[in-house]
Amino acid sequence: MADRGAVATGGHSDDVAALVGEYRRLPPGAPVRLAKPTSNLFRFRDPAAGPGLDVGRFNRVLEVDTTHRTAQVQGMATYERIVDALLPSGHVPLVVPQLKTITLGGAVAGLGIESTSFRNGLPHESVRELEVLTGSGEVVRARPDNEHAELFRGFPNSYGTLGYALRLEIEIEPVRPYVRLQHVRFGTARECADALARICRDRSFDGHPVDFLDGTVFSARDQYLTLGSYVDEAPRTSDYTGQQVYYRSIPQRGTDYLSVHDYLWRWDTDWFWCSRAFGVQHPLVRRFWPRRYRRSDVYRRIVAWDRRHAFTDRLAVLRGRGVNEPVIQDVEIPVDRLPEFLEFFHRDIGISPVWLCPVTLRDPKGWPLYPMDPDELYVNVGFWSTVPLRRGEAPGRHNRAIERVVTELDGHKSLYSNSYYTEEEFWRLYNQPVYQRLKERYDPDGRLPGLYEKCVREK
Repeated sequence: MADRGAVATGGHSDDVAALVGEYRRLPPGAPVRLAKPTSNLFRFRDPAAGPGLDVGRFNRVLEVDTTHRTAQVQGMATYERIVDALLPSGHVPLVVPQLKTITLGGAVAGLGIESTSFRNGLPHESVRELEVLTGSGEVVRARPDNEHAELFRGFPNSYGTLGYALRLEIEIEPVRPYVRLQHVRFGTARECADALARICRDRSFDGHPVDFLDGTVFSARDQYLTLGSYVDEAPRTSDYTGQQVYYRSIPQRGTDYLSVHDYLWRWDTDWFWCSRAFGVQHPLVRRFWPRRYRRSDVYRRIVAWDRRHAFTDRLAVLRGRGVNEPVIQDVEIPVDRLPEFLEFFHRDIGISPVWLCPVTLRDPKGWPLYPMDPDELYVNVGFWSTVPLRRGEAPGRHNRAIERVVTELDGHKSLYSNSYYTEEEFWRLYNQPVYQRLKERYDPDGRLPGLYEKCVREK
């Protein structure tokens, strides 16, 4: 019999019935959106956009089955809550995205990635079943082997334009108490890319197994791969939720140890390195900035306020400076083309540090709305900052250049932030025929926005 730890049982069917009733009470033709407490998108909606469906109640882990290594989770459950529910039994999801308030439904309808993605793929690839409230107001159960199999495969990268995930059955895996980290430096991007390919192929380095793998590029001559291995004991553990900053330790420590919990959230405390924009990494500021507010969702709320009020841009103009263009993107580049992309990026964009995360799809069938080659090793390149615009340059210039190079290198771009594709370009990249067929079946009246409208036009 399965060892089932029911973390929050009961009431899900009532939640679904209440939401369906709320949906049906919306005026015909009224736009439908979610009203939710958190977001990790960088397309900032006007707060005056009106009320949305209240999905806040769908935030629970319903059941944990450690025998079959599965969990039943509601779509708005954050990974912070999921990890808290699973870790006491010694388990975690196969891929735990870096930021605590990313929701499971958001990681599946959008895209998530982390340092297990070289062996476990993307978060949606460990989903066994989706319960979806579609644009037509129906609740369907989508699996890879039933009548809604096309929705199951087309849901990733649909960003809520086909429906909303209410419940998901996901695979989980066992963990060990600690992670041993090894930070390995490379002087060139080619050396780094070649090492990435070898480690992902062998799943080991210098005779040691590699369970986690990501990288940090500080400059064209200074890049590190961080190799993580599960261990049962640690001679010491580091704490990067206090005065120390995780990414700064990478060039300073060849070897490090973290608890599994602290490893999973190593990037959240300082939003990778983005907390430096708020002064949080300065020792005096950090001492007085409450620890409970050193987290990604707090920083994102500050950025959202700044975007709404254009405070930073207005200040720059008053000081006689030009405005900055936000360049906040994650792109997947084939590993062999990574040096070309980084050469362009250092020369034309100039943001540092840059995050690297290798990924290989688990499923050989692939996923139609984000058509990565299942036989290819990709490297996610993440960069999150601003770039100055010269006088007369239109916003979007730098992002548009990145989009062009990513396409030239046979890469792919995630859609969680601003995009500048023409409609023709967009649909050539994101599989218009499949999307249109799904849209006609599951949202025939267009109650939900279209994918292009939501991801490109809504800025």
